[in-house]
Amino acid sequence: MKVYNYTDLSQSKIQELCSRQIEDDKLVEERVADIIKTVKNDGDKALFNFAKAFDKVALEKLYLDADELKQIASSIPTDAKKAIEIAYQNIKAFHQSQLKVEEKIETMPGVVCWRESRAIEKVGLYIPGGTAVLPSTFLMLATPAMIAGCREIVVCSPPQNDGKTNCYLAYCAVLLGIERIYLTGGAQAIAAMAFGTETVPQVYKIFGPGNRYVTTAKTMVQNKVAIDMPAGPSEVLVIADDTANPSFVAADLLAQAEHGTDSQSVLVATSKKIIEKTILEVENQLAILPRKEIATKAIENSYAILAENTEIAMSFSNEYAPEHLILATDEFENLIPLIINAGSVFLGNLTPESAGDYASGTNHTLPTSGFAKAYSGVSTDAFLKKITFQHLSSKGLNNIGTTVETLASAEGLEAHKNAISIRLKNND
Repeated sequence: MKVYNYTDLSQSKIQELCSRQIEDDKLVEERVADIIKTVKNDGDKALFNFAKAFDKVALEKLYLDADELKQIASSIPTDAKKAIEIAYQNIKAFHQSQLKVEEKIETMPGVVCWRESRAIEKVGLYIPGGTAVLPSTFLMLATPAMIAGCREIVVCSPPQNDGKTNCYLAYCAVLLGIERIYLTGGAQAIAAMAFGTETVPQVYKIFGPGNRYVTTAKTMVQNKVAIDMPAGPSEVLVIADDTANPSFVAADLLAQAEHGTDSQSVLVATSKKIIEKTILEVENQLAILPRKEIATKAIENSYAILAENTEIAMSFSNEYAPEHLILATDEFENLIPLIINAGSVFLGNLTPESAGDYASGTNHTLPTSGFAKAYSGVSTDAFLKKITFQHLSSKGLNNIGTTVETLASAEGLEAHKNAISIRLKNND
């Protein structure tokens, strides 16, 4: 990891450090655009061909049905089954609490306004495959979709070498009552859900993290379908002071690094000693990781910054806008009000980001690449639409009528004015 001193950084260098731009983005865009076009034109045929080309498997069909999922799920180890069930209960409890009924507001006598929630009818959930299959993402997306009441939940995930899915994803499907998993991944899965094929239903909104190809595809189909957020390579920023444990910090940095070679782990510390000890711990822990090769490349693209104090560290964090922010300090309470941009925050030395990734209850589908400046992570609200209502009584019409007539006339919209005037004449 490279080490910088914050006092030596120019504003342009800070912006450079906060940038996640990758050189071959243009090439990725061209490839994704071609994949989307092919799926749009060729439907199922394209998905079969892409499975053969990218996943190295010749599929007989593009989905697993309920019976097949139950059979695959039956092989799940007992401890994994129990862990999934506990995580599901925590995620369900947290997201269930987000359902709110809003009060009706009388903005003036006789004028009543309110909002009601309605579930998005058809949603698509992308569960990454690639170098790691993520049952946790299945829980994070499908649980709030079920709580919201989405009528049709389309789940896409890349096939394994045997043309199936693993027992963990299958058990999540059984637990959640999802009766079909579509065996397609990458940009082609996003295209299939956006435009529909003979087999994969078209949806109204697509959710789920993924690599650059998935993220680019989600961005490209936004003129056809809504998406949750740009969610690309994973990232973490750790703010540490003298109360931090370097071995804990190193473990947190590596937890992100093992996601993928394009992941990024950033340490902003107020102590040179903490940085040195953490880097040493990273080297020691990295040596025994099963995904050492992946994590090593990610760490090479990561860095540490020495900041004068935690307030300055937080200022850099807000500019970086991390997907995951860990406050590795006993004084985290003082920093909470200073947090402006972050996807999800982990407080104190005993709260690893892994807890939120799997089982604390919060959602791990979060904005990356600085989009935490404008986006929230996935929640139950993400699967809902808010519809506004209003009702005017006779008294309300009289009270608001002149105001609407005046504003409509000011804008030169006489038909708008007349919609009020004609009612006022009949309201005497």
